[in-house]
Amino acid sequence: MKERFLKLHKPFVVFAAVAVLATGCGGRGATTETDSGPGRSDSVTAADFGDLTGVCQPGDASSASAQGVAADAINVGVFSDIGFTKNSEFIDAAKVFTSWCNDAGGIDGRELVAVTRDAKLMEPRQRMIEACREDFALVGGGTGLDALGVEERLECMLPSFPAQTVQEKAAGADLEISASPAKIPGYDNYVGFRTWAVDEAYPDSKNAVGMINGDSGVTRTIGAMNRETLEDLGATVIYDELYPAMGVADWTPYAQAIKSKGVRGLIFMGTWQQLAKLEESLTNMDYKLDWIDANNNAYNEQFIALLGKSADFQNNVVDLSGVAPLGSDEAAVAQLRELYAQYAPDAQITLPAMRAWSSWLLFAKAASACGDALTRRCVYDTAAQETAWTGGGLHVASNLAQPLPPQPCFNIERATSDGWMPADFGADDGLYRCDIPARKFDGDYGTPMTLADVGKNIDELE
Repeated sequence: MKERFLKLHKPFVVFAAVAVLATGCGGRGATTETDSGPGRSDSVTAADFGDLTGVCQPGDASSASAQGVAADAINVGVFSDIGFTKNSEFIDAAKVFTSWCNDAGGIDGRELVAVTRDAKLMEPRQRMIEACREDFALVGGGTGLDALGVEERLECMLPSFPAQTVQEKAAGADLEISASPAKIPGYDNYVGFRTWAVDEAYPDSKNAVGMINGDSGVTRTIGAMNRETLEDLGATVIYDELYPAMGVADWTPYAQAIKSKGVRGLIFMGTWQQLAKLEESLTNMDYKLDWIDANNNAYNEQFIALLGKSADFQNNVVDLSGVAPLGSDEAAVAQLRELYAQYAPDAQITLPAMRAWSSWLLFAKAASACGDALTRRCVYDTAAQETAWTGGGLHVASNLAQPLPPQPCFNIERATSDGWMPADFGADDGLYRCDIPARKFDGDYGTPMTLADVGKNIDELE
């Protein structure tokens, strides 16, 4: 199957024409006559996505059944660090999903309203207190210092369906359901990627691995996790360096150290903008590594552009952890591109945005099943019953009822000047490879917070 990472801004023109003809909901749902409500016209088509049917649809909900739920609307919070990062991916995903869902009748006739909770990196607790006062649930967001708000969330019994989690205290905490989990507490689900890199694809790099991490608590912990897995695989880390979290003006000294030590495989934890600068220095001194793990935050078109000649000279690879590539011809991915073209043509679909979309789908499907008597307990319990959730086909199946141990599938993309392409990683299950189980950590890197930690229990969820 030929796949290519799309330069998403230009193809939106093509997909917009398709979307205008398509009604924004796949055209497969039942038509219902209605007189009022979100997105209503003389006929409203229930919204299908991928292999999911009737995700959003008209209905006769009429009660204010819970905090954040009115007879005609549901308020949900969307966490983001947009005020710090200027990255709108979670806000864009919320806009596209709620627009599409409301055009199809909402959640049983209730309009879905996304409320941005901008943590600005350092203010998760303040935003969580606000969400506790106003929101029904949290959906499709994430913040870099998410541990700062988890205690307040549990104290107010607020369910969360995040796009991503970061810190150990937050990842896998109670009342949280990750539709496409990138981080599983206590496990390294990147071990398949690491095994492929040092044992199969580039065995000469096994005794010459380097790591560079931004100097922050989060990335230092991730660095320790990476080292533990590498050493368990028998790999040798010969270079382990921190760089200032706010960035480096001149990466030449780091590049010289990498070259002088003979590093052949490099794991980089930090922003892709900084990595592009490091690679420029490496390429200018004509030093090519066997592989560079750019981490999947670099899986975007801007990184390719910043790399310049390093896109082909160096070998950047990323693990998508079982999420379908953006350029794949999977029906769900194609439909997502069409919906972005219709509702947010200037926005870019990113890997975190795809995870956010899966979270929105999970929440909406569960909320729709609860009907008029929509409560936090109902939506949480209903979502937690999913045993093979794929987000309609956006990612490999996850058992949300029994998330541990995590699913073992991974898939690897490599950067080229023509965009992101699939690497030759030995796929054995469609787009994915699923034969290397996730690895349980030996070290203590922190544990997710529980309801018991704040003096609560699940029976208090209403």
